[in-house]
Amino acid sequence: MATVGTPQDNHVRQFDIVATYRRLLVDDPDLTMPVAAIEALVELLAQSQASTVSETLDLLETSTRHLKSQIRNPISLSAGTDLFQRYIIHQLQRPSSGAHAATDFQSIRNHLLSNGRLFVSRAKQAREKIAAFGKGFVRDGTTVLTNGGSRVVGALLKRAAETGGGGGSVRFRVIYVLNSNTNTEGNAVVHALREKGVPVAIIGEGSVGYAMGKIDMVIVGAEGVVENGGIISRLGTYQIGLLARAAGKPFYVVAESHKFVRLYPLSQYDLPIEQRVIDFKTAVDEEEVTTIAKDEEMTLAGNLTRGKTKVNGAEDAVDFTPPDLISALVTEHGVLTPSTVSEQLIKIWF
Repeated sequence: MATVGTPQDNHVRQFDIVATYRRLLVDDPDLTMPVAAIEALVELLAQSQASTVSETLDLLETSTRHLKSQIRNPISLSAGTDLFQRYIIHQLQRPSSGAHAATDFQSIRNHLLSNGRLFVSRAKQAREKIAAFGKGFVRDGTTVLTNGGSRVVGALLKRAAETGGGGGSVRFRVIYVLNSNTNTEGNAVVHALREKGVPVAIIGEGSVGYAMGKIDMVIVGAEGVVENGGIISRLGTYQIGLLARAAGKPFYVVAESHKFVRLYPLSQYDLPIEQRVIDFKTAVDEEEVTTIAKDEEMTLAGNLTRGKTKVNGAEDAVDFTPPDLISALVTEHGVLTPSTVSEQLIKIWF
């Protein structure tokens, strides 16, 4: 059940954290998963009737855990929600903070809401800061290869096009890797770049090796930046990284700091989500899958609400790109090497 309300929490009876999260994503297509999750938590705080700090923190923890359980791939979302909870605790612990100085809980609550909204505002501004930092990587005459539908990659490339003057003055090109299962995000980025006069070629994943000889660099986004400096991103990013290293091409990652997640995967198969990318079947299995698919069509709305009836298939799966394949990471705090990610995580969290 999506509604938050347990014997331990009687403060929010009608607030649906999952529905709120999904509504925010629909209302603002440019919103990332972690920012939408943080905004949903801020709305939860605004409607909560919790009367103590302990109840408030418990409510955040319970709601976050419930939201994660309903999302098929909560890695990116987890980075934002965990960081937001740490931020709230940090605000409460600061000796000079308004929360610490307040003598009544309502003042503390107002302080948390104010700082929560400030956190969201800063998270939204991160994309434009990254675009400002990263545009310098895209120089005259370069050809950039990218994949997926990363909004921050799109913002960077659009900023680079605007710097070049727009229209016929754009002096770089983009090769965009899209497959038949890619959602509309990638096509939207392609359209926006072409509108700004950027020549864009679309290729399939099978053509990446062929295209490597035509490019100068790879720029990709990430769903999560992990502790060892690697990234979790759309399936196919890892093989692009391998091909880029073999061809001697730099491989850059652009990601907001609210996507830095406290995970330390050692391989592709060490991610905290279930994926069915390699799925062996016999003829009997295929018949069963067809029957199940028909049943799922009849209960699609229920499946979307529960979010636990289906694991990630190849169309929405992710992979892990290790740090040795990454040349640099561009964040709103500047350009980092993979080896400094753990240090940045310490700064963010502590």
